[in-house]
Amino acid sequence: MTAEDDTGRGTGGRRFSLRSRVTLLAAICVAGAVGLVSLGAYLTVRDNLYEQLDETLIERASSAVEVPLVRNRLETIPGAFLTSTDIQIGLLYADNQMIAPSEGRKPASGPKELAVAQGTSHYSLRTDTATNTRVIALSSGPGQAMVLAQSLAPTKHTLGELSLVLILISGAGIIVAALAGTAVARAGLHPVERLTSATERVARTADLRPIPVSGDDELARLTHSFNTMLAAVAESQERQRQLVADAGHELRTPLTSLRTNLELLLAAQRSPQGQLSEQDRAEIEADIRAQLDELTQLIGDLVELARQDESRTEFERVELVEVVERALDRARRRAGEIEFDVSLQPWVVSGHSGALERAVLNLLDNAVKFAPGDSAVLVRLRPLGDGTAVLEIADAGPGIAEDDLPKVFERFYRSSEARTLPGSGLGLAIVKQTAERHGGSVYAGRAPEGGALMTIRLPGIPG
Repeated sequence: MTAEDDTGRGTGGRRFSLRSRVTLLAAICVAGAVGLVSLGAYLTVRDNLYEQLDETLIERASSAVEVPLVRNRLETIPGAFLTSTDIQIGLLYADNQMIAPSEGRKPASGPKELAVAQGTSHYSLRTDTATNTRVIALSSGPGQAMVLAQSLAPTKHTLGELSLVLILISGAGIIVAALAGTAVARAGLHPVERLTSATERVARTADLRPIPVSGDDELARLTHSFNTMLAAVAESQERQRQLVADAGHELRTPLTSLRTNLELLLAAQRSPQGQLSEQDRAEIEADIRAQLDELTQLIGDLVELARQDESRTEFERVELVEVVERALDRARRRAGEIEFDVSLQPWVVSGHSGALERAVLNLLDNAVKFAPGDSAVLVRLRPLGDGTAVLEIADAGPGIAEDDLPKVFERFYRSSEARTLPGSGLGLAIVKQTAERHGGSVYAGRAPEGGALMTIRLPGIPG
């Protein structure tokens, strides 16, 4: 649902709004239903009226045939002539001559009635369009037939009145349906309009407040889903703001130190009396290089954290043992005298090899940073038998304080022991993000030797 659908305007010009379409659909459906019912009622009544007319006409024709002849002045006529003043009646002979009451009109006659008079047909019943009558002929003796005709005008008048009534009822039903459809559309689409207004408000003001939810129907669930999306967007924005704020805070210290050292070097170059000794210059240059390295690492970690999660369709089969071994090769080059006690069991995960290697290397570097010079870092990869495996990295350093354990994976968090050591405070946050992106988790604890124990748990299959 978009604002375009509700306002009735689109890329192709003016269109019906959704409310108008619902109203129109309701009116069309009711019109169709009422039209079918009205047509069925009209046809049923029409058939019944004509059937009753035919039954009455047949009954009267049978009675007229049975009535004996009477003499009227100088001629003998059927007795039915005297009692059938409300219909047209006549006696048709085989030579196509017809006698009828002198006061009345002769009924219509044609080949069908003549065939009855001539004895080639038992009876005939038809509608004569020229006189708008229903005509019946019955044999009344050798060479003659009794012919009766009933006017269809009263029946057609009744049907005309019925048609008018049905049309009026149908029209009223359609109007009522349109009004009801408008009311239902207004009530039913109110949550949609509210949701549309909320989306427009979010787009216009970036206000991510949730929308009030009422009811438990599909529209209420849609509103719940939209509120969940708003909460996710708000959380993402808050994380971004926090990341920018923390990054600004962390960048301020090395940038200030760089600026101070550079100003000192520049001032010494401009002043002949303020020449620095070789030792002071070497110390300042070493400090600048250290600050540049810290800035480079911090910016790289920020880019890694700010990178959007990659689609799972791009994941590939990754041998976790190979990932750990590559990370170990890189860690050994900067570990100095620190040894690595490694035990790895094959395990295959679906993910990104580079991201996993970066996470493992961060844990190894963190262990090397705190391990004593003559100790060893334990690296263990083993399956747990429940569809997951754990990578455990433990050092023999001072370990992590109980108060710091819940916070070590937060961005820019550094314990009091780590503040004097190099690092950006983002390495363990990258480990957590990578583990969660691959459907796993990460834990911090204490090793049996007393140092820190970092554990990554990842789903996969044995290699």
